[in-house]
Amino acid sequence: MIGASYQTDADFAAAMDARDPLAHFRSRFFFPKAKDGSEYLYLCGHSLGLQPKTVASYIEEELRAWADLGVEGHFHAKNPWMPYHRFLTEQTAELVGANPSEVVVMNSLTVNLHLMMASFYRPTADRHKILIEGSAFPSDQYAVKSQILFHGFNPADSLLELKPRVGESCMRDDDIESLIAREGDSIALIMLGGVNYATGQLFDMKGIAAAGHRKGCMVAFDLAHAAGNIPLHLHDWGPDFAAWCTYKYLNGGPGCVAASFVHERHARAFDLPRFAGWWGHNEKIRFRMGPEFQPMEGAEGWQLSNPPILALAPLRASVEIFHEAGMKNLRAKSISLTGYLEFLLDQQLAGKFAIITPREPQHRGAQISIRIPNRGRELCDRLAADGVIGDWREPDTYRIAPVPLYNSYQDVYRFVQRFSKAVL
Repeated sequence: MIGASYQTDADFAAAMDARDPLAHFRSRFFFPKAKDGSEYLYLCGHSLGLQPKTVASYIEEELRAWADLGVEGHFHAKNPWMPYHRFLTEQTAELVGANPSEVVVMNSLTVNLHLMMASFYRPTADRHKILIEGSAFPSDQYAVKSQILFHGFNPADSLLELKPRVGESCMRDDDIESLIAREGDSIALIMLGGVNYATGQLFDMKGIAAAGHRKGCMVAFDLAHAAGNIPLHLHDWGPDFAAWCTYKYLNGGPGCVAASFVHERHARAFDLPRFAGWWGHNEKIRFRMGPEFQPMEGAEGWQLSNPPILALAPLRASVEIFHEAGMKNLRAKSISLTGYLEFLLDQQLAGKFAIITPREPQHRGAQISIRIPNRGRELCDRLAADGVIGDWREPDTYRIAPVPLYNSYQDVYRFVQRFSKAVL
C-alpha cells in the first residue's frame, strides 16, 4: 500500500485488520497483560518475540519423554533427542534462503560468531582488518576486537568501522561499496549486521557480499535483527558465513539457541582451522570415541555439544508458524504496517522528533527508530505506564517494531495516539 492510500481514522485500521489474511496468527501468541487484565500494546518483537501458545505443549512433550524414558529418550522419544536439532533444519533453511546442509541450530549468537571467526578470520601482515558498522551491537564490537587481539593485532589498526556521512543516521550503499573497493586489499573479514540494531537500516547484503569477494575478503553477516524479519537468500547471495539469534523475530524465547550458516562451498573445507567438539564429529563414527576429530560436512561440522532439547522445543513451535505464514506474506504486511506507522507519525507529529530509520521500505525491516533527544527516556517511561512496551536505547533512540506475525493495524493506530499524548 502506498502512503497516499492510508487514512488517519480508527475505522481505517479496523478495516485493514478485517481484511488482513495473516490476522488470525495473532491469536496464536500470548500478549503480556497489565494488572487490570488488559493487554499491553507490545511493539518490542525486535528485542524479544512473544510466546506462541503451543510452546508449553512442545516442552511438556519432552519433559514427559524424559520422565518416562530417561536416557532412552535419545532414541525412543516421539521426537528422538539424538537428531532433535534436525527437526529445525528444513524450516530454518527456508527462513534464511539456504540449503539444509548450510544451516545448523546451536549455541548462542556470539559463541557462533567466535566459532566462525576462528575458521574464517585468518589475518596476515597485509590483510588483517575486520570491517564492521561503527554502530554495530556492542557484543559484535567486543567479539571482533577480541579476535583481533587474539591474533596479535591492534584494534586501532585492524578494526575498520563504517560510519554514515556527517548529519546522516544511516549508511549509503554506494559509500559501503566504495570503502570496500578502496580498503579491500587490507580487509580479511567483512562482518556487518543484516539490519542495524539501532537504526533499523537493512543493508544490501547481496551487493556487499559481491563487493567483498571481488576484493578477496571473507564476508559474513550478523542476522540477529534480520532473521524472521525480512526474506533472506543466503545461498544465492553467497556470504561465507552468517549467524543469528532466535529470540527476537523468531520467538524462540529468552536466550534461545542460536543458528549459523556456512556456505556450501566450504562444506568440505576440512583443512579450515576450527574449534572442535564431539557433536561436530562424523556422526557415523561419533560413538566409537576415537581421539581424532573428523568434522561432518556442512554447517553441522562446527557443532560442539549435543543440543539442549528443552531449549529447542519452543523454537520448533515458532518456526512451524513461520512456515505456515510464509516470509513473502509476512514481508508484504510488514512493509504496509511500517508505512502506516510512518504515515500516522508524519501526519500527527511532524517536527516533534526525527525518524532515523530509512524512509524507503526496501531499506528497512519491521523496525522504526525514533530519535528523541530531550527527555526521551522519560517519555519512554510514560509510554510504559500507559501500556506500551517499546525499547529505549541510549542516548536518544526509541525503537518500536510492528511485527507482522502478531501485531495489527489497530496496534499501530493505538500506539500513535498514546505516543502523541506523551509527546505533546
